[in-house]
Amino acid sequence: MARRYDDPARDAVHVRGSTAGEGDPPSQFLWRGRLYLVRGVLAHWVEVGAWWRSRLPDGLPARVDEQGRQVWRVEASAGRADPGGVYDLAYDEAAASWTLARALD
Repeated sequence: MARRYDDPARDAVHVRGSTAGEGDPPSQFLWRGRLYLVRGVLAHWVEVGAWWRSRLPDGLPARVDEQGRQVWRVEASAGRADPGGVYDLAYDEAAASWTLARALD
């Protein structure tokens, strides 16, 4: 099961170990006051079109954003006792900010 997030205010993450423009993977991130250490990178892709930003009433994207965002699917945990989970961290090129896009159970 996947939980979608993407609320820029609530789901902003502070990522370390990544210079997103150069394609380096994140090594840790801070989300909602907890530090998660990245155990491994499972996938990396680029999403273009800004479908996650704004939509017209018919559901189509209001505009196409050619810059898009980089998404890193990582396995991470918040300490030794935490069994860990899989998280999609998204770097929005236009806004130069990170968000947690989704958490997978």
